[in-house]
Amino acid sequence: MRGFRHSAALDLLAFTPKKAAFLIGKTLKSAIANAENNANVKPDGLVVKEATVGEGPTLKRMMARARGSASRILKRTSHIRIVLSDEIAIETRETRKTKRQAEKRAAKKEVAGETTHGAAIVPDQKSVKPKRAAKTKKQSP
Repeated sequence: MRGFRHSAALDLLAFTPKKAAFLIGKTLKSAIANAENNANVKPDGLVVKEATVGEGPTLKRMMARARGSASRILKRTSHIRIVLSDEIAIETRETRKTKRQAEKRAAKKEVAGETTHGAAIVPDQKSVKPKRAAKTKKQSP
């Protein structure tokens, strides 16, 4: 979800068939509402900067077992933290494609530049591994 627009993140969570997706979606909607009301930020430009789930307090309960004994049940909870920002540049498919093409062109120019400079330099000979000494068999008398 990191780096997604808030609308794309909500869509992703809406179609994820997990229990946690519903809870994270509620938290994301709350974060969007907080940004809109408290910080006076338009929700159109919001991007998910960070999304973390940390361990919360654990409730300890007891369950009766055989022969009058008991076992402990740990009811775990979690803290969901979502940070939204309007400062991050949104990277779309087109911008990624143009960026990759520019990197390929730069790499081709570097390779072309190395071949023209490399022609003047005499290549070193390959280093040859020394041969192992042959084992001699001792003859017993």
